[in-house]
Amino acid sequence: QVQLVESGGGLAQAGGSLRLSCAVAGLTFRMYAMGWFRQAPGKEREFVATTSWSGESTYYADSVKGRFTISRDNAKNTLYLQMNSLKPEDTAAYYCNFGSDRWDISTTPSNFASWGQGTQVTVSS
Repeated sequence: QVQLVESGGGLAQAGGSLRLSCAVAGLTFRMYAMGWFRQAPGKEREFVATTSWSGESTYYADSVKGRFTISRDNAKNTLYLQMNSLKPEDTAAYYCNFGSDRWDISTTPSNFASWGQGTQVTVSS
């Protein structure tokens, strides 16, 4: 069974930075594209960013483009999300998940069968 363990969330001021991590077990990590998603209170879960197996190909939601950077360390089976220039609207629980192969991952949260516990990010103004 695949285990996804997100960490690194916390409280930040607007304009600040946080770095999230997602430790993955039970999966040949380097064989799969990965992604970050988030869910704000009272809102649906949404796509944030994805990366191919090598990190060569990345894709971002317009709302985070230029501020967030997704990366991965295949030797450590870990996915990262560097979040800079944080805004109050970035406040959400952040989740990671894996795709269907090295290149493909859905950006539609409802396409995923299970999730980790997430990590909470709160940005104050």
